[in-house]
Amino acid sequence: MSTNQLKARWKAGKAAVNGWLAIPSGFSAEVMAQCGFDSVTVDMQHGVQDYLSMVQCFQAMDKHPVTKLVRVPWNEPGIIGKALDGGAWGVIAPMINTREQAEAMVSACRYPPHGTRSNGPIRHGTYGVASNYQSIANDEVLVIPMIETKQAIDNLDSILDVKGIDGIYVGPSDLAFSLGLTPKLDHEDPTILKIYERLIAECGKRGIHAGIHCGSPEYAARMIQMGFRLTTIANDAGLMAKAALEAVATVWKVAGDKR
Repeated sequence: MSTNQLKARWKAGKAAVNGWLAIPSGFSAEVMAQCGFDSVTVDMQHGVQDYLSMVQCFQAMDKHPVTKLVRVPWNEPGIIGKALDGGAWGVIAPMINTREQAEAMVSACRYPPHGTRSNGPIRHGTYGVASNYQSIANDEVLVIPMIETKQAIDNLDSILDVKGIDGIYVGPSDLAFSLGLTPKLDHEDPTILKIYERLIAECGKRGIHAGIHCGSPEYAARMIQMGFRLTTIANDAGLMAKAALEAVATVWKVAGDKR
């Protein structure tokens, strides 16, 4: 049985819904982990997260059946190894634009002989999976490069051919930016949608799973129907703000707007 339940889900041919943590709070992570997400990602790139808050979020989620992922700030072996040692079962790395960058990411996520990750799984090795972590890590840890630029699309085949990649993750805003379009999450532009179709097709040929960041649950559902196997809905801060705005608006609407 797989220790990484997201990987097991993908292997069974199922899609997954992913939560996203921008708020550096174990309590926020604990709440999100109980909302039905299959996986939850700590965002160390654009979220207000650092390494210690990542660990706190992972600790808060440990008792819940979600796969803990992290988006690291950059494709750098030090922070990738440290995030994995801290409890992540998968790494999402931004701005992977070339085969060489994808190879470097895989290497940073894998122990020898398949990579160059340094041994020292301080949380993984002593909590939960005990002494067998090193024997399963190379098989269980998910390597998910972000495809989010025109350069990455131009180099797509060579990136996806890198051995050891489990999935890709689309950053819609940066992808649109690099194509001269308005940066946003839920696109209807035919150029973007055609790229999505190509990504799904090329990933499918290689047994790789495509993921995407979405702004709304409706768009996330549509992307699953298109063929994406991991869909993220906004982030904890965005979901909280949306619910709060709707609640206040409802109060004034029902009250007859007597402000």
